Amino acid sequence: MKRGRRFQLGLALAAPLLLGQAKPTLVPDVSQREIEIAYSFTGADLLLFGAILHGPEAATRPGGRPPEIVVVVKGPTESVLVREKQKVAGIWVNADRTRYRSAPSFYAIASSRPIGEIVDARTRAIYELGLDSLQLSPASGAVPAVQARFDAGLVDLKRRSGLYYEAPHAVEITDNVLYRARVNIPARVPVGQFTAETFLIRDGRVLAAAVRDIDIRKSGFERWIARAAERQSLLYGIVAVLLSFLFGWAAGAIWRRF
Repeated sequence: MKRGRRFQLGLALAAPLLLGQAKPTLVPDVSQREIEIAYSFTGADLLLFGAILHGPEAATRPGGRPPEIVVVVKGPTESVLVREKQKVAGIWVNADRTRYRSAPSFYAIASSRPIGEIVDARTRAIYELGLDSLQLSPASGAVPAVQARFDAGLVDLKRRSGLYYEAPHAVEITDNVLYRARVNIPARVPVGQFTAETFLIRDGRVLAAAVRDIDIRKSGFERWIARAAERQSLLYGIVAVLLSFLFGWAAGAIWRRF
């Protein structure tokens, strides 16, 4: 009986210590789980928001840095061929090329501070936080210097087209509990299954992470065309050729008449 009482007393004394070790958690959400692309689509403004549920130690923790929030929105991976051009005798020609087995078709990162001030290079590489930390998958075995040049070229091309970008100071945190960020989805965004991953970081360590899925798809006539091209590719090709021939003949007939 005494042993049982001692055991219960031990649990009662250890309970605050166990609760004090509870890590904070994230409760994220997005303003749109589905984005439909029609012929008039000019882009979308995606709102990512949520709450930070702190552990019991937060109320008694002396000092310490406030939490940081990093949000990463990724599109489906795709195979990419990158060509390098050189100027020969005043003419730009393809000099070299490399193929990537998988690269994000879209990548956007928003953070409460510049990502380099929040975590170190090792943590950025582990979680792919930042354009300089993307884990690309080249299909060729080029030497490191050449591969680094092509990696930088791929990221630069995607950035100039608006498909890769970083947005430091884009995450707003209220009272160390609520957060929100906006990520712009450009008009030429590819369709597919996207992910919005939120990271809670304090003192350079990732304490929690959560993911929400976003489905970007075509709608209306564009969706019907895309499905036809995917499911009945031969018939789609024949119809496309016939339509091209028909429009060309009609344009020629109208030109001859006038």
